Amino acid sequence: MTSIREQEAIRKLMLFLQEWDSAHRVARSHILDNFIKSNDGKTEPELELEFSQGSSLFLAHLAAWLRMTYVYSMCLDKLLKSIGIFLSAASGHRYIIEFLEMGGVLILLEIVRLNHLKEDNKRESVKLLQLIAAAGRKYKELICESYGVQFLAEFLATSNSAEAQEDVQVLLDSLGFGNPKYQNQVYKGLVAVLPCASPGAQQLALQTLGVMQDVVGEAPPVLVEPVLGVLGSVHLEVQYEAIQLLKALMACEVRPALLKGLVALLTSPTKKVLNYTWLREPVLVYIRQAAAAKAIGILAKESAEGAEELIQLKVVDGLMVAVGNLEHVASQRHASVSLEYFVHTFPFVEECVKAALGHTLFQHLMDSPETWYTKMDPVQAEELASS
Repeated sequence: MTSIREQEAIRKLMLFLQEWDSAHRVARSHILDNFIKSNDGKTEPELELEFSQGSSLFLAHLAAWLRMTYVYSMCLDKLLKSIGIFLSAASGHRYIIEFLEMGGVLILLEIVRLNHLKEDNKRESVKLLQLIAAAGRKYKELICESYGVQFLAEFLATSNSAEAQEDVQVLLDSLGFGNPKYQNQVYKGLVAVLPCASPGAQQLALQTLGVMQDVVGEAPPVLVEPVLGVLGSVHLEVQYEAIQLLKALMACEVRPALLKGLVALLTSPTKKVLNYTWLREPVLVYIRQAAAAKAIGILAKESAEGAEELIQLKVVDGLMVAVGNLEHVASQRHASVSLEYFVHTFPFVEECVKAALGHTLFQHLMDSPETWYTKMDPVQAEELASS
């Protein structure tokens, strides 16, 4: 038999749940306010004590109301924070299981997917998904099986909130590790983010791809075009992360395709191309040219084998074309520095470049690789650019 104290506790719990069930939206909002204020940070035993061993009943009521109202954004922020108190409770793993049995993952991913909902609500959903993913491999698999990677990648690419994007990155990073069944899916989801219009999303996706590279091992050929594309970003932080990823990819089978693509970017576009691609000074193709020249120098210094492959791809010709691009100083500067490395490292390259530049201009290159191109006259530049 239950004691009088236990009976009283059960009675109070039932009265509380009846009050919740009969309350309208405003009254429920006040109940949630009080719950959040009184219980944030509590452990599972503390929540059980608060609800007379019936905390799971209140969680079930919260999940039911969430399922019925999330589309209308009704008290959604407070609902998600209240559920988060349960899911984040120390020793409260059972709350996660109970929430999942109520379809919690699908609801949270739907919130992330729906365009009309506020970004704050989506961010709160992502945080709850982080808690679920942290509970173990089978929970990560459940998120992935529910089209989670697709929805999260789309949110990362379209979000206007840097904080929300960072939260999504943390979640995708979690899904990418300790989840061998779906790690390639996560990887490809991040690749799909690269062509988006958000430099913040591009930077975060590149960072995560770089971290995942050792785990994934090989990179899919579909990666080549997006990575070369973001290399031409006007945002230097995106360029930096793209180059870091390129360094990691040099051990993969896509290396020849990446090196070939980099050399191709060195070729100065024709005036006909410029008429169609002009955005603002400098044009996008010139930004790619400069970034490619910079990346080539970095990759060549990382690996003698890679440098020799680049030479076979006629990188020296491409660098001289970029040096002759009087329309874009950055192209000239980065190409000059990279060209000087090849000249110093490979004697036969030195002979070819000296023959192409002539004694005086070649000496300027050797004396001051970062500024020698300023000594060129327009005729010399035109000869290099059209070589």
